[in-house]
Amino acid sequence: MTIRVLIADDQVMVRQGFTVLLGAEPGIEVVGQAVDGVDAVEQVAELAPDVVLMDIRMPRLGGIDATRRIARDSETPVKVLVLTTFDLDEYVYEALRAGASGFLLKDASADELAHAVRVVAAGDALLAPNITKRLIAEFSRVSTAPRAPGGNRAEGLTERETEVLSLIAQGLSNAEIAGRLVVAEQTVKTHVSRILVKLGLRDRTQAAVHAYETGLVRPTGY
Repeated sequence: MTIRVLIADDQVMVRQGFTVLLGAEPGIEVVGQAVDGVDAVEQVAELAPDVVLMDIRMPRLGGIDATRRIARDSETPVKVLVLTTFDLDEYVYEALRAGASGFLLKDASADELAHAVRVVAAGDALLAPNITKRLIAEFSRVSTAPRAPGGNRAEGLTERETEVLSLIAQGLSNAEIAGRLVVAEQTVKTHVSRILVKLGLRDRTQAAVHAYETGLVRPTGY
């Protein structure tokens, strides 16, 4: 299936550049360009893209607030991939809490950009490697929830689902989780699907946010 992409950025050269780069990728189609957050919200409702590339700083309505509206109001699931030149902790954390499925800096290569679109479209989490460490530190700083005692389950989840959720929050892929738990990767996918349904979450990124904010996972070494 072709991944339909909407690009939201107030700089015309950025929009056009991303359009050219993604237009050359098989299986990806740029269906629209939005000049700010308000335009992005309106075009999402009209075009129903699979992925929105969302700039953080835009006039009228910024990328974080636009992401929040899209996550709240969209009738069909839309993944938001936040793109920014500002490598700052509060943007990362707030974008994910608002509903973004991934975060990538604008200096990423064409291959990295296309990969990011495919990853979030598939429902996986995506964070630029060079900001992941600071993101975990930010989770540790802002979260005041006590860590659940060892062996306790997350509310509504089985013991194994809680274990899988914890590993998701630590950044492990399905294949890595399968290896850690010595189960089939398809079994992990089933657990992940059930976790999202039970907790009312959209994707793995939101599952990771939930795990940190509820205290199920606590970063160490910060």
